[in-house]
Amino acid sequence: MDKVFINQLQLETIIGIHDWEREKAQVIILDIEITCNTKSAVLSDNIDDCIDYFAVCERLKLLADEHCYQLVESFAEEVSRIILEEFSAPSVIVKLSKPDAVKEAAGVGIIIERQKEK
Repeated sequence: MDKVFINQLQLETIIGIHDWEREKAQVIILDIEITCNTKSAVLSDNIDDCIDYFAVCERLKLLADEHCYQLVESFAEEVSRIILEEFSAPSVIVKLSKPDAVKEAAGVGIIIERQKEK
């Protein structure tokens, strides 16, 4: 299997459990690996035969703009659901980092791996 990747996608959203995190949007950073089969796309050279990473990014921007989450786990789970269901990927790895959550750390967050249910 092949992988389409998106590195360091920076989005702004309301996320966190502390009052100060709920007051204004903060930056989150996503690293995503989407498993896919690119054989059809290679032969056709057509975007309709592969995962459109631009469309994925636009969809995730919309998610960040429209929803507020308390937990990084919840946001990452929704990202994986969108990619599996809306983009028909067989599996995905999502790393979500909050660079400003803990001042002593470059970032904190979660990495999840999900597969399409059979």
